[in-house]
Amino acid sequence: QVQLQESGPGLVKPSQTLSLTCTVSGGSIASTNHAWSWIRQPPGKGLEWMGVIHADGSSYYSPSLKSRTSMSRDASKNQFSLQLTSVTPEDTAVYYCARVLSSSWCVDYWGQGTQVTVSS
Repeated sequence: QVQLQESGPGLVKPSQTLSLTCTVSGGSIASTNHAWSWIRQPPGKGLEWMGVIHADGSSYYSPSLKSRTSMSRDASKNQFSLQLTSVTPEDTAVYYCARVLSSSWCVDYWGQGTQVTVSS
């Protein structure tokens, strides 16, 4: 059974950097059959795809967030991470990490989500 667990601060001040980590169990982030994504949902809005990182470390980001987003991975810990710089209150959301099937680009496993609030 694959499980994903987000971790990181629940409160970030405006202009600071939001950093989250997703710990994966029951599956390897080194698998070429899967990619790993971050997705968020602001209050009262729909899901927003932020980006994806592949087993070879290559990453692709949403054009609207590309200038502020970076993702990385640590295969030794079976973790991947998100950094979002220069946050504003509009970045307040529930942040999810997810596993993506490389063959279909469909998400097959989600983390439970973590609330991040941007406020001074």
